[in-house]
Amino acid sequence: MCLFCKIAAGEIPSNKVYEDETILAFRDINPQAPVHVLVIPKIHIPSLDGITPENSAVVTHLFECIPSIAKEAGLVNGYRLVSNCGPDACQSVPHLHFHLLGGKQLSETMN
Repeated sequence: MCLFCKIAAGEIPSNKVYEDETILAFRDINPQAPVHVLVIPKIHIPSLDGITPENSAVVTHLFECIPSIAKEAGLVNGYRLVSNCGPDACQSVPHLHFHLLGGKQLSETMN
């Protein structure tokens, strides 16, 4: 079981900001912005490349929840959503996740 599956199962504690039956959002332990929340599906999907017709409803639900998660986190002036996919993008945990970043003016560059 991967790290994020263990967090979703409650085996590893996290600082939750949102949870329902299919997704979990929690604060990143190494924040890259004043607000840095990870949003994950509770089912294991390895990356963006693992989205299929069979699991895409979970991903759709995740995206439907992001605006309210962002609002609850105080991100009223905008936010950035990032998902790294594969080793060249530095995906560190092989479980689909989205970094919700904000709380300040973010850099225009993404390098």
